[in-house]
Amino acid sequence: MILFDTHTHLFAEQFAADRNLIVDNAIRSGVKYMVLPGIDSSYLSEQLKMSEYFPENCFLGIGLHPSNVKEDFEKELQIVANSLNNNNVVAIGETGIDLYWDKTNLKNQTLSFEYQIELAIKNDLPIVIHVREAFEETLKIVEKHNCKELTGVFHSFTGDSQIAERIISLGGFMFGINGIVTYKNSELPKVLVGIPKEKIILETDSPWLPPVPHRGKRNESEYLIHIAEKVASVYNIPIQEIAEITTGNALKLFKKINKN
Repeated sequence: MILFDTHTHLFAEQFAADRNLIVDNAIRSGVKYMVLPGIDSSYLSEQLKMSEYFPENCFLGIGLHPSNVKEDFEKELQIVANSLNNNNVVAIGETGIDLYWDKTNLKNQTLSFEYQIELAIKNDLPIVIHVREAFEETLKIVEKHNCKELTGVFHSFTGDSQIAERIISLGGFMFGINGIVTYKNSELPKVLVGIPKEKIILETDSPWLPPVPHRGKRNESEYLIHIAEKVASVYNIPIQEIAEITTGNALKLFKKINKN
């Protein structure tokens, strides 16, 4: 059984002491592929080191996270654009709109997001979209730029059925499902039932959002199995089938992996 963790921050400081061991554990547990989405340029060196050390397992997203859009965001975006010649770059992002912490920075977040959308279209790469307290703002931007060349994933999806329908109608987007689906009071399983399996990919978002039974601990890519188990139960199909479907979906989305 092969699993694909489509969103894991294994380059983060939480893994400084045992980073390679965590990747090895994930691979041994069946997680063959991992996408490391960008945050800002301060993490880029560690991302590159990981993709060089694990070139067949760790792949890169290059982007500027909305919460990291500061006064120098145009300089950061230029670094994103200049980093796309690396063969292990398979996505743009993560990018998007986050109004949870700061509602005053919407203009610059929008400029950053739109730039990265255009970069994704130009370079034939999928875009990894972060949304927090901003589904309406985010969807309006994506709908404005939507075209057949635009593909991507709404990472850590927590929207309702109406939001899911709008995303499906875009055509080229998938839903990133992580440990939230395992939480006792989560509404996500009810929404997930109405989303076609062909639109689902799995993620951990480690070191955050650990699935049950690891809540309260540092999340790891190895724990993707628990998310796969829950998603399989929601769709009432064997875990081997959900692994095959979601890994296939992810390889279709992150299509550069098949060419590496």
